[in-house]
Amino acid sequence: RFGLATEMAFRANFLVKLLVETLWLGILLVFYWKLFEHTTSIAGWSRSEYFFFVGCHYALAGIIETFFLSNCTEFAELVRSGGLDQYLLKPIDEQFLISCRLIDWSTMPNILQGVGIMIAALGFMDWTFDPLRLILFLVLFACGCMLAYSFLLMLSSTAVWLVRNQSLMEMWWLFTTLMRYPREIYRGPWATPFGWVFTFIIPVLVVVNVPAHTMVKAFNLRFIIWTIVAAIGMLVISRRFFRRALRSYRSASS
Repeated sequence: RFGLATEMAFRANFLVKLLVETLWLGILLVFYWKLFEHTTSIAGWSRSEYFFFVGCHYALAGIIETFFLSNCTEFAELVRSGGLDQYLLKPIDEQFLISCRLIDWSTMPNILQGVGIMIAALGFMDWTFDPLRLILFLVLFACGCMLAYSFLLMLSSTAVWLVRNQSLMEMWWLFTTLMRYPREIYRGPWATPFGWVFTFIIPVLVVVNVPAHTMVKAFNLRFIIWTIVAAIGMLVISRRFFRRALRSYRSASS
């Protein structure tokens, strides 16, 4: 309620941001539509399958931006100003309070737009309802959110040691760029090792790829299991990394 009241205090800015997000999505869809006018598939993804992939990415990115991104990016300012002290004194889990304290309402429509694109894409491909496939998709989509949140939390936690970590936080936008495209495009003598690293070492490419692939293409049990294991593992690692960062924090009075 507090976050929404803050947004409504500047209604024009709120509406303009909604318009910009909608225009950005529209431009993206037109771009991909024009690409498919010259080909039947991209890396094995048909037009409808690829648009489902785009909707999945947009919905997942909307969840991260709405609930976590602004909170995590402001963590460096809390460290620099000493404002983190008052959060550490509250009788509540520090990670939850710091990373989930505010909701960015202006990006919440992105989630609905992404879901709308996915539903439209399923309709165009005459997708037959499969409860197992849908449940797997929802589980893997949640795992993708867990992975993205873990990456974001670890990057923001470095502010304890670096204080100003804007350059390192640019890696988050690199990760979101990698998430935006199918894993299958990374083929060839140079691209294959790159794709392998960002699938099994830093599992960025599975965040959107595996949920979308499971929903509209064939099951790949190896990647399904790996996504679930990686999500749980990264969530534990990011939690420990964050706690380790807090132990290194020196308050504003020190």
